[in-house]
Amino acid sequence: MSIQPSSVLQIVGVRYRGSRPAQGKESPLDAYASSGVYETAGRPFDLVEPRFPEEQRCAEEPENLGLLGGAIADAVATARRQGRAVLLTGGDCTHLTGMLGGLQQAHGPAARIGLVWFDAHGDFNTPKTTISGMLGGMPVAVSAGLAYPGWRERSRMVAPIPTDRILMVDVRNLDPAEERLIRATDIEIAAPAPGFPGRDLQQAVTDLASRCDLLYLHVDADILDERFVPNHMTKEPHGPDLQQVLAAITTVMETGKVVAYGVVSICGEGEGSEKSLAAGVELIRAGLQAWRLPEA
Repeated sequence: MSIQPSSVLQIVGVRYRGSRPAQGKESPLDAYASSGVYETAGRPFDLVEPRFPEEQRCAEEPENLGLLGGAIADAVATARRQGRAVLLTGGDCTHLTGMLGGLQQAHGPAARIGLVWFDAHGDFNTPKTTISGMLGGMPVAVSAGLAYPGWRERSRMVAPIPTDRILMVDVRNLDPAEERLIRATDIEIAAPAPGFPGRDLQQAVTDLASRCDLLYLHVDADILDERFVPNHMTKEPHGPDLQQVLAAITTVMETGKVVAYGVVSICGEGEGSEKSLAAGVELIRAGLQAWRLPEA
């Protein structure tokens, strides 16, 4: 469908870890708001926080993730129908399906939506490949139609995303079976910066953008080397530094096809939380400053 651009930025704040409400200062949303980082977009913005329908909670967590994904998708779809760019903050990688579902609702299931996935992990496990059993290690596979169709469908994803529209950046820690599964698909892996393994990011992003109508750029903060996110639950060593990741974000934004941007998995509690929050603010700031948004 044809959508006219709007100068208003829609912020979708997710105050959950998985399907459970974040407790205390665990969510970074209040810290983000008080930092003034949203104002760096230089345009009006609205903030909405989708809510899980507690009366529908069930014993199966994938189904619950789908319910929350549906609430996120509804907020994203409403914003996109108004022509607004969407910024997801808070939350974690399990909320990917809601972002993609919202884009499908607004633009139609036939829209060529591309996913650029910044993460230390592929999150491409299925129940058959996973070592840990963590659902947080599965959302990209779910979005691609390889596991938990109920999770995907409740998130308003009518159609799985084809793997040739998925670009992973970094993913330096993959489970063996997960890596084999990725290599068996059309997913490409790009380097976050020169000197890291993977295809040249500029070339990979340009190729992806040429095949897509619009892009969702998803950034899990654990793409950063562990020293920048010391309290992250899945932090990893030997990663890119903050400036390298900020430059990589700019490369994606320069395509002009990003309509939704997410920064997830920042925790505001625990030892090292100040460093992590500062990193989250900079990831948001850099994205907003590099984003080719309509003029206010």
